[in-house]
Amino acid sequence: QVQLVESGGGLVQPGGSLRLSCAASGFTLDGNAIGWFRQAPGKEREGVSCTSEREGSTYYVDSVKGRFTISRDNAKNTVYLQMNSLKPEDTANYSCAQRPYRCSEYHNDYAHWGQGTQVTVSS
Repeated sequence: QVQLVESGGGLVQPGGSLRLSCAASGFTLDGNAIGWFRQAPGKEREGVSCTSEREGSTYYVDSVKGRFTISRDNAKNTVYLQMNSLKPEDTANYSCAQRPYRCSEYHNDYAHWGQGTQVTVSS
């Protein structure tokens, strides 16, 4: 059974950092793309970042480039999203999702999702 479990969210002041984790089970990261998406109240779900070992590539939405870093630990079957220099506009519920092989910016292309973790950036 494919399962994704996010953790690491919380309340942080502007300029602070958080590291989100996406622990996968029921499949191995190899050959799969893992994307991070976020959704703020009243807004559309937005693709934040993605990593694909098959492609050997990572992707970031423009608004987080230079601040967020996606990485993976295949031994732990876990993908991380390191978020630095956080801004109030980063406040959202963050979810990770899986699809085979290649990254996609469209959330409908992803087959399996975690339950999400809330990130709140506020002073």
